[in-house]
Amino acid sequence: MKSSLRSLVALLPGMVAAALLVASARADVVTDWNVTANALVANDVGNNRKMRTLAMVHVAMSDAINTVQNRYTRVVATLPAAPGASAEAAAATAARQILTQVYPEQKAKIEEAYAASLKAIPDGPAKIEGIKLGMEVAEAVQADRANDGTNAPDTYRPHTTPGAYVTTTPPLWEQYARAKPWVLKSADQFRPGPPPALSSAEWARDYNEVKSLGGTKSTARTREQSEAVTFWENVNFGPAWQAAARELSIQKEMPLAECARLFALLNMLAECARLFALLNMSLANAYIVNWDAKYTYNFWRPVTAIRNGDQDGNDATERDAGWTSLIPTPLHPEYPSQATINATIASAVLESVFGPVKAIPFTATDVRDPKRTRQFASLADMAEEQKNVRVWGGVHYRFAIRTSEDVGPKVAAYMIENTLKPVR
Repeated sequence: MKSSLRSLVALLPGMVAAALLVASARADVVTDWNVTANALVANDVGNNRKMRTLAMVHVAMSDAINTVQNRYTRVVATLPAAPGASAEAAAATAARQILTQVYPEQKAKIEEAYAASLKAIPDGPAKIEGIKLGMEVAEAVQADRANDGTNAPDTYRPHTTPGAYVTTTPPLWEQYARAKPWVLKSADQFRPGPPPALSSAEWARDYNEVKSLGGTKSTARTREQSEAVTFWENVNFGPAWQAAARELSIQKEMPLAECARLFALLNMLAECARLFALLNMSLANAYIVNWDAKYTYNFWRPVTAIRNGDQDGNDATERDAGWTSLIPTPLHPEYPSQATINATIASAVLESVFGPVKAIPFTATDVRDPKRTRQFASLADMAEEQKNVRVWGGVHYRFAIRTSEDVGPKVAAYMIENTLKPVR
């Protein structure tokens, strides 16, 4: 016992130095590159590609860190363990390699961020080995995603009758309906059942709700609801969940005894990397799982249905020839709701790490205007508003929200159970 105690005491100076180094960084190599990556993906058209890139970046960082620290199972990389390498150098290099491949025109900005990351890491063999490892991990992730189907030809066939005009703007990213997901067995693994029959009372009820609340000339929608719709639109959904993850990963406290806390600090980097890899893989899957369902059912958006309300065979729905949605209707089928699936997935992932989202307050910031914010008593409240604004904005029916509330948690639960598991 005394011998073990003497050994522990002898190790303490090195443990303290290493712990303080990691603590001062606060796992910033992960959160910093999350900020950099989000800034780069911001100009992409559609969220599908954004989430694919964020997933690749964070999987590469997590695999690189765990090749060094061996805290969690790796997703793609099968390289030999490299305990002597700098995990920070490996992670930064992996992120830089992924982003440079996706955005070669942004190389200068990427290199600036990379130089800042490397500057904080002491020169030496560990740094050199970490850089080499990061390149190898990034190459493995790039190879894994090279044939994921997201760049397959767009073969969407417009639904029409011979000779009839339909809009000639193709829907966005139809290929994602057939893409390879992360970890999941297939894109249709959690495909929901079809939307309600047009003859049903459910269809009529939800048709009339969005018709009443979601139009540009609605008198039923409150000013507060309109403000919520215009805040979220399509630009703030994703960044809000990324920001929540960053804030929570930095604020997380570990109420441990001091000796155990030193070990915990050494593991913070791997924990942070796991969080962002799990979150972004799951959200990237959301755009594959949902696209599979959207293009399976090809269900009409409210603006189409309401202008054709006399053709659905339901006496409880009436046509409004001039109805338009409060916000622009997205260029893809209606069912299910992407915003709802994303909100439920992000909530479940964050809750698995930080505890009940009903107990976590959050302030969302508009990426277009940092002075514009929305305060929420909890992340659960933010998720609920993100669901509702799709009805208030006139682009979704309530049944799509309900269905998506079932799909999202299934995706999240599968991911939490089947990837990035503790090694020790």
